[in-house]
Amino acid sequence: MRRYETIYILRPSLNEEEINTIVENSTAIITGDKGQVIELDRWGMRKLAYPIKKELQGFYVFCDYSGTPEAVTEMERKFRIDDAVLRYMTVKTADSISTDEITEATQQAATKQAEKEKQEELEEAKAEISDDADADAGADADGDEVATDDTGEINQETADTEEK
Repeated sequence: MRRYETIYILRPSLNEEEINTIVENSTAIITGDKGQVIELDRWGMRKLAYPIKKELQGFYVFCDYSGTPEAVTEMERKFRIDDAVLRYMTVKTADSISTDEITEATQQAATKQAEKEKQEELEEAKAEISDDADADAGADADGDEVATDDTGEINQETADTEEK
């Protein structure tokens, strides 16, 4: 077994079901030839650096796996045939990989994914808090607008004149 990384770009016009079909077919080729997917990450829709087949955006998919050269050849053959795949690239990252190394790499990928999801949740929570703070910043307890000076302190004189 060798370790590979493949990144492929799909057409932006594909719906979720078609994307899932292509991803499942590529993982089936890997597992069907006694390989194992270590990490599968859908990067999502991204802007391309230059137009590819008249497309300006593409749906990126990253796959880290262990497999045989025959599995890579077959997967790339299917990518060349499938019009939904704009571009692909496979890189061999290791000449050989043991089952222990596969297990360790899979656990690291799972840990990395869990940390990524936790970070996204924190960013969403911060965004909600800042949205709430922005909404409350311009109003006092009565719901009236409050004027602040350059230092951020409430300027009661200005607030009184603005109300008139």
